[in-house]
Amino acid sequence: MTGAFPVAPEDIAAAHRRLHGICHRTMMFTCSALDREASVRAVLKGENFQRVGAFKLRGAYNFLAQMTPEERARGVVAASSGNHGQGVARAAKLFGCKATIVVPEDAIALKRDAIAKDGAEVIVKGITSDVRLKEADRIAKETGATFVHAFDHPWIIAGQGTVGKEMLEDAPHLDAILVPIGGGGLAAGIALWAKTHQPRIKVFGVEPDSANSMARSLAAGHPETIAPSKSIADGLRPIAPGHLPYQICAALLDGVITVTDQEIAAAVRFLLARAKVLVEPSGAAGLAAILHGKASDMGATVSAVLTGGNADFATLARILQGEV
Repeated sequence: MTGAFPVAPEDIAAAHRRLHGICHRTMMFTCSALDREASVRAVLKGENFQRVGAFKLRGAYNFLAQMTPEERARGVVAASSGNHGQGVARAAKLFGCKATIVVPEDAIALKRDAIAKDGAEVIVKGITSDVRLKEADRIAKETGATFVHAFDHPWIIAGQGTVGKEMLEDAPHLDAILVPIGGGGLAAGIALWAKTHQPRIKVFGVEPDSANSMARSLAAGHPETIAPSKSIADGLRPIAPGHLPYQICAALLDGVITVTDQEIAAAVRFLLARAKVLVEPSGAAGLAAILHGKASDMGATVSAVLTGGNADFATLARILQGEV
């Protein structure tokens, strides 16, 4: 099954070697308060502690590492709501190449500023992901820069799949893994590694109920485009999954769970109050599923990937005050 895709487990292993000394091997940790609240033993993968505050550096660095020196000399361009842009900006800085990042008008200031501080040019364009993608494509064609897709490329998926490699090495007893889904690159990479090395493990995607493009795509049997969402999980709002992530997820995922913004907000509050750990709304989707009993039939030990910690302070204040 896994041999049918243009990205293979061997690519994930190679990416992991490239990332040695570049990305942190983030910790997996438990929270006794969470175990008491949920009906499963929960193990959390802390990618919110990753460099740039999210897992996205893994795929971005793996992509740039495989470009030729001539290609890197022409620069890179990306479209991002924030975390992918930070990953590309940091990877470009490490390789000494120019980066241009197209962000939406409502991009979180914390993420936009971090992109600029790593030396990338920030272009603000539109609200939806399709507008950003078109602008990034235009810039790439005009300048000769290489477009670095946030999720729809084998090198990106292989880099993100290193999260799953570490999870199964550090916690081989897991019964299930819950992965937040935006475009699907992380879920595809983790599922590819997990289903190859420990097929018994279940892998589920988790999406906001108002941004459920992967769930709708899997139900339809092909990638579906949905209306733009205003979910607080800004990193999980692409209007359609990537074609390659869709193919892999359709073949390997055990399902997709949806959570509400209120459930995501409750998960952010819970983790901060009980474990003293800050996670952004997009990164809390898997935890929200565990906390609200949506993982109760997945086995005794379930892990959720905390994909990022770059929380917008204004949104965080609303969450902590119970306004979401």
